[in-house]
Amino acid sequence: MTVNSPLCFRGKKILAPMVRVGTLPMRLLALDYGADIVYCEELIDIKMLQCKRVINEVLETVDFITPNERVVFRTCERERHRVVFQMGSADAERALAVAKLVESDVAGIDINMGCPKEYSTKASMGAALLSDPDKIESILTTLVKGICKPVTCKIRILPSVEDTLNLVKRIEKTGIAAIAVHGRKKEERPQHPVHCDVIKAISEAVSIPVIANGGSHDFIKEHKDIESFQKITAASSVMIARAAMWNPSVFRKEGLFPLKEVMQDYIKYVLRYDNHYTNTKYCLCQMLREQLETPQGKKLHAAQSTQEICEVFEMADFYEQTTAVFEAKKTSSATETQVEDDQIGDPDVIKMAVRFDKREYPPQITPKMYLLEWCRKEKHPQPVYETFQRPLDRLFCSVVTVAEKKYRSTLWDKSKKLAEQAAAIVCLRTLGVSEGKLCEGENNLINKRRREDQEHLDNKDRGEDLAEPSHKKANFIEETSDM
Repeated sequence: MTVNSPLCFRGKKILAPMVRVGTLPMRLLALDYGADIVYCEELIDIKMLQCKRVINEVLETVDFITPNERVVFRTCERERHRVVFQMGSADAERALAVAKLVESDVAGIDINMGCPKEYSTKASMGAALLSDPDKIESILTTLVKGICKPVTCKIRILPSVEDTLNLVKRIEKTGIAAIAVHGRKKEERPQHPVHCDVIKAISEAVSIPVIANGGSHDFIKEHKDIESFQKITAASSVMIARAAMWNPSVFRKEGLFPLKEVMQDYIKYVLRYDNHYTNTKYCLCQMLREQLETPQGKKLHAAQSTQEICEVFEMADFYEQTTAVFEAKKTSSATETQVEDDQIGDPDVIKMAVRFDKREYPPQITPKMYLLEWCRKEKHPQPVYETFQRPLDRLFCSVVTVAEKKYRSTLWDKSKKLAEQAAAIVCLRTLGVSEGKLCEGENNLINKRRREDQEHLDNKDRGEDLAEPSHKKANFIEETSDM
């Protein structure tokens, strides 16, 4: 496929992927200070595949959220053409599925092949991939052919220079856009010297851009050192990890900002993008380092909320102002949602605040089944479900029509099926009819369902499936956001 992104990996200063550090506030701060490209922290493919993409209209972000509503990856328009999504994966098809999920919101995709930590290597990811060149080739080739954004990978060097060069040449043939090289072996740690000579040998052996990484301990203390590290390694670009974690203003050509000013700038982004306080606290502790034993450091260590963190850094007023702004936005969104709610169905639709919990019902028995059975018994037409999805949070609401009356729950659900079950409950409770809950005791519908299941096996063309009525109508509120 033809890469249609302007992202270039030559002559760039890059924020390295760092677990717990490379979240949106740090990435944006690095861009403000002069970074050309920023990598997000490594995110595991299996976790990402559980996520749904949600447009957060209050924060003006795109969020990838797990079923339990935890934000795994958050990005925004400001970094859209500068952020590279790094994933941990050991499977080509999973990697491609994740890449397609995030492709429209990022500038590139990277595969982590250098992390030596057990949480990565035990799943055959990270540095474990270095011993399986066939799998490396499969993952990278699949990504290059399957998406339109540039693909990169980040490796560590192997025990011998010859083996390292053989590997990078094989990687180059997959068609990736660049390769980042941490100049240490997988068993080496930051206190070990970085092997600049090996990075240089790699730079001279391949034609694609080589991004040198690992110079924070020995070389990079301020901006001018970045160019020195690049010259020593003959690399196309430089990727900075710990030096940027300690003070992201290392990207500034004019020199480092005072740490207090850097931390306050970081906190402003934390508030702007609702960063979780535990992540914020971790990053600030990394910046303070040896100052953690000072009174300020001890207060930070004791902080248990974003508000308390702001108080530590003399930003209590800023916290109050920012919080007030976002509360106003949330109120406005809630008002719009209420207007949207009122537009669903007729004004006289019967409403009730209920939610379906399958744990309260026997296996394979649902309120929809009971409602269908009641309609058959009373000789009414089958229930008709009309389902809506609102763009704000991707939640669903369903209106069920029974005997020319409409019913719905005022609570929005995560799926169409749950919303339909909730609508059925509202109808059944309004009619005073059993909804099949376990607490209601034994019901003949369970035995009836067993008999009908057997009949379906004997003759699939006979009768109707109680679990899935055919008369459904799906109606979706179209999303108008440019995202």
